[in-house]
Amino acid sequence: MLGIMSTSDALAKAKEAELDLVEISPKADPPVAKIIDYGKFLYDQKKKEKQAKKATKSAEMKGIRLSFRIGVGDLERQRKHAEEFLSNGHPVRIQMILRGREKAHKDLAFEKLGAFIESLSEFGQSEQKSRMSGSQLVAILKPTKSSK
Repeated sequence: MLGIMSTSDALAKAKEAELDLVEISPKADPPVAKIIDYGKFLYDQKKKEKQAKKATKSAEMKGIRLSFRIGVGDLERQRKHAEEFLSNGHPVRIQMILRGREKAHKDLAFEKLGAFIESLSEFGQSEQKSRMSGSQLVAILKPTKSSK
């Protein structure tokens, strides 16, 4: 902390220390500047941005698609995919697509989707109740704290 000084004095001190004068907060009254190595400052800024980007990327929404007439083996495979996504900390969007006369049996589709969600109960919990969206049934699971 060198206090308030003129720009020319600050530049002279920076040159004397063989560093750069970097304006940190230009809108403050008086503006705030630091005498630091500018290259190192930029490196640290980029490093912080990468860390922030990495943190937001971890919550990427993953999707699972099921059909009304899905076989037992295929259903198990999709369950394992959803289990993997949830254990990695990703929320999962489950879609069950209903075609033609399948739309007349929405109650059976809700049961099948409910059973699928129940099989994943130790890895994730339903964020919202299953709902119809056009001709598809949609549910969103978020990972439980213990599965991360």
